[in-house]
Amino acid sequence: MTRPPDFVTIGHAVRDLVPGGWRLGGTVTFAAVQAHRLGLRVGVVTRASADVDVAAELPFATVVQGASPVTTCFENVYERGHRRQRVREHAAPIAVADVPDAWREAPIILVGPVFGEVDAALAASLQEQSVVGVSAQGWLRAADEEGNVVRAPWTGAPFWAGADAVFVSDEDLADGEHQLDDWARDVAVIGMTESYRGARMWSGGAWRRMEAFPGDEVDPTGAGDTFATAFLVRWRETGDVGEAARFGAAAASLSIAGVACESTPDRAQIEQRMRAHPEVALR
Repeated sequence: MTRPPDFVTIGHAVRDLVPGGWRLGGTVTFAAVQAHRLGLRVGVVTRASADVDVAAELPFATVVQGASPVTTCFENVYERGHRRQRVREHAAPIAVADVPDAWREAPIILVGPVFGEVDAALAASLQEQSVVGVSAQGWLRAADEEGNVVRAPWTGAPFWAGADAVFVSDEDLADGEHQLDDWARDVAVIGMTESYRGARMWSGGAWRRMEAFPGDEVDPTGAGDTFATAFLVRWRETGDVGEAARFGAAAASLSIAGVACESTPDRAQIEQRMRAHPEVALR
């Protein structure tokens, strides 16, 4: 059997429109870069059109790129700390069968759709020995008639089934925190990021809160994906939710200091940020 990567991430690579062109985005992009900078061998399962070579954009990763007539394309606008998005195109869906069999037992797997493209049964199809994280954002979105992305509660099969941890932003919850109750019945850990206010973590049957690490914000895109990836890596290493949350939050605070993946930190930078701010911890 071919040895699986240390870290596998699944979802659409995104063509994010920027002035003068586009850059690669989506959870799989930010997660792959962060895992790589933490020293892990990375695998990516995605779909995109032939004119977007995800393997060339992420040369450190092993990429399984399924065919699609188009690549998912987003336009992102930030106003007063809030993101407004428009979906221009949407690639073909990702099925359970698109994930190589050997990769389903990778040590760490992050399922990260951006617009409902991943089969909701995928997390449950993965092996029990894997630490499986699910980014909820992509299942909590819809588009209006003009393509503007709006929040929408999930009404389908439970995408969190089989997950060890679910990650979400407070801005993604269309009906307040009601959906968290459903997840908390089935999932050991929930990480809810709250932008500059920090994060809340569900584990051991209770919620705890952590303030944000200080940092200079240039581009917040992908911070939640960075948090989720760094959290999963450190949780796999230590089994300690508090330690993993600090590690993930420190990574996210460093990632926003540059555009896109420019400031995605390595382990030494994250640990230095943690040492500099021992007061930032789950309470």
